[in-house]
Amino acid sequence: MDINKLMQQAQAMQKQLEKATEQINAMEFEGSASNGLVKVVVNGENKVLSISIDPEILNPDDKEMIEDLVMIAVNDAIGKAEETKKERFGSMAGAMGLPF
Repeated sequence: MDINKLMQQAQAMQKQLEKATEQINAMEFEGSASNGLVKVVVNGENKVLSISIDPEILNPDDKEMIEDLVMIAVNDAIGKAEETKKERFGSMAGAMGLPF
C-alpha cells in the first residue's frame, strides 16, 4: 500500500466534499403547505431565506392555523435540503466505503 497515493486520494475526496458542500449551501429549497398558500425557501445551510403567505388566509382568527402552515412549510423545505445532502454525500461516502 502506497501511503502517498492514499494521501492524494484523501485530499482529492476532501476537495470533492468541500465543492459539494459549497454547491448544496448555495442551493435553494422551497417547501409549501396547503397547496402553496404558505411557501418557505431555505438554503442548503437550512437558513430561511423567504416566507410567502397568500393574503387569502390572513385572517386574525386563523392565527394558529397560519402558524401551523408556516411550520409545515419550513419543515418541508428543510426536509428537501436534507434529502439532497443525503443523496450527494451518501454517494460520496459510499464511493469511499464509509457509512453516511
